[in-house]
This record gives sequence, C-alpha cells and structure tokens, in this order.
Amino acid sequence: MDLPDGRSTVITPTFRPALPDPERAIQNALRSPINARPLREIARKGQRVAISVCDVTRAQPRLLMVQAILDELEGVIRPEDVTILIATGTHRSNTDDEVRSMLGDEIFDACRIVNHVARDESTLDDLGMVGNGVPVKLNREWTGADLRITTGFVEPHFFAGFSGGPKMIAPGLAGIDTVLTLHDAARIGHPDATWGVIEGNPVHDDVRAIARVAPPDFSMDVVLNSDQEVTGLYAGELFAMHVAACAQAKLDSMQPVTRPFDLVVTSNSGYPLDQNLYQAVKGMSAAARVVKPGGLIVCASECRDGIPDHGSYSEILSSRPDPASLMQMIETPGYSEPDQWQVQIQAKIQMHAQVLVKTDRLSDAQLQAAHFEAIDDIQAVVDAADGDATICVLPEGPQTIPYIS
Repeated sequence: MDLPDGRSTVITPTFRPALPDPERAIQNALRSPINARPLREIARKGQRVAISVCDVTRAQPRLLMVQAILDELEGVIRPEDVTILIATGTHRSNTDDEVRSMLGDEIFDACRIVNHVARDESTLDDLGMVGNGVPVKLNREWTGADLRITTGFVEPHFFAGFSGGPKMIAPGLAGIDTVLTLHDAARIGHPDATWGVIEGNPVHDDVRAIARVAPPDFSMDVVLNSDQEVTGLYAGELFAMHVAACAQAKLDSMQPVTRPFDLVVTSNSGYPLDQNLYQAVKGMSAAARVVKPGGLIVCASECRDGIPDHGSYSEILSSRPDPASLMQMIETPGYSEPDQWQVQIQAKIQMHAQVLVKTDRLSDAQLQAAHFEAIDDIQAVVDAADGDATICVLPEGPQTIPYIS
C-alpha cells in the first residue's frame, strides 16, 4: 500500500524474536513452574486428566504444548486416560480434520478429544452462582477430572483484556447461560471491559471467579509474535502465570500515538483469527481506539468461514435497520441472545465512525446486511482521502493496542 508522506503512521506490536528452543523452554517451565509444584510431581497414576486447549480460531501451538505435557506425564498417566477439551465457548465444534491439524495424528489417535458444546445441558455441571451474579455451568469432563490442566495463548482481547488463562475455563468450557451473563450488555458496555485491562474489568473479574470454583491443577500459556512463533512461555499456578504472560503481551502490544486519525486501515491479523466477519470486529475495535469521531475505518479480513452461518450474529444484525437501533435493542432490559456482545461492540464502533470492509469471501449483499459497506480496493480509498487527512495503518489489527497518549 502506498501512503502519503508526512501524514501517515504505521503501528505494529513490538517484535520480539522467537525463543531459540521452545521445546526445551516448555520442558523447563513444566519442571520449574510459577507458584506451583512441577507437573510430574502433581500427577498420580490412575488419574483422569482433562486438558483445555483453544479452538481453531486461535493460533495456539497446541501440538507443541500438549505433546510436552504428555511427554512429561509419560509413565504416570496413560494417553487413554487423557481427555483434550476444545474450549469452543459458543463457537462451532471443530471438525476432525481441523483437530488433526491442531493436535497431530498421534495425539488425535491416542487421546480422547471432545468439542465443548455450550448449549448441551447434558454435558454440564451446575456449580451455582459466583461473582457478580453469574450462574455457573461447566463442562462435566472438566469438573469430573482428577487432574485439570489449561493451555492457552495470551493476546489482547477487546473486552476481556487478554485471552488465555482463566478464559480457558469460562467462557471456553462454560454453558450458554454462563456465557450470556458474562457477556451481557452492562458488562460489555463498562468502560473497563476493554483492551489490556484485567483488574476491575467486570468480564474478567467474573471469569476469574468462575475459574476459582473449578480451578486447574496446572496451567500453561504462550505469547506469540507476528510470525506465530513462541516468544514467551509461562506455566504453573493459573493466576500467577497468566499475570506474567499478560505483562509480556501488554508490553509488546501497547503502542502510543499523539492524536487520533481521520482514516485507520486495519486487518484482523490474518489466519486463523480472520476466519469470519464476527471475528473481524476485533480488528475494527482496535482501529476505533485511534480514529476521530466521524472518521473512517477500513478493515481487511479474509472471512473464509463467512459471516459465519452458525451462531446468532448474522440474525441479530439483520433484525434492525441500523447500528443505533441495534444498540437500543441490546441495551433493553431483559434482552439476551448469543453473540449480542459482538453486535453491541460493532454497533458502538459504527456509531463512532464509518466502517468499510475488504474481503473476497463475502458478497456485497452479505456485508450490506451486516451494516457494512463493501470495497474492492483499499488503495483507492486511501488515495481518495482528503489531501490533509491523517492516516493510520494497523497491519496486525487486534494484536496491537494503540492508544492516545
């Protein structure tokens, strides 16, 4: 993309080089964890083990992490006693081909692998109310395990602060009623439910409260660079290791600017995060932090998984004629629908700035139904900007947390 000199700014996360030997780093972390005993000392023969991993929308190096755990438990825990839980939250189940690509054939064939289904009440344990009035139901494969392990990928998150850590329990393994409460309009609309904020964030505060009800015995998170290489690895007690991982992610992703911009061009950080339009709201949200009121956001996202067809996101969007009426509906007391949180954030962005979308996988009609304007050429939009318009580009989209200093 050609950008005009003197009024254009490109913002990327601070690039951190990959760890030279991630396999050795994981082994060291499992044996010298933060605020916990080594994993092998915790495990006991005959235990049923549950390992929570990210679903296919995340770039987590699952094979690397899970294989290291299985190697460490070899001789103590049998592979057939291990259940790997795909922490889908309310996302669709991952296909066998996707799971094989995520975990490899050997693990796929040796271990039991279960997609969490938030709407299947028969798979959930009711753990009562916790936090700020959250009804907690969690996957029974998790609550019934003798040894529970979370594995995650820490990246900036547009309303939960950061991913990974306790999110691998809730919403990852939570029932639909739990997720709806965690993502209700009041929590999502709170000023501290935003990028890079954990403490005092009403979403993340309750996520941590849920994790304490059915805590993991051991946890491990990674931080990745833009090449999806491991730059940091943290293991041990859930909250201690997650705080350490978030500190690195925050240091890398927070980028100050001195003023807002007229035009912000963003991505959704490429595959796998840009799989659908629903996920692309994250890239738009990053751009919204530094665009002027009434300004213009251009978002490029592949969207190979469509809108998507599953979930309620598309249905909610098409139920009202514009973002303002969508926001009014969602903020009506008693309104509660899956995926309303994504629509709420999208509507807030669109009430602040105009949003154009570049994608080859959705029709103009599909984008129009989602209240977006389709474009074919980002360069043409940049070239058409006023001669004094300031321009910002976020090549890595939601992996960046730009802010006005």
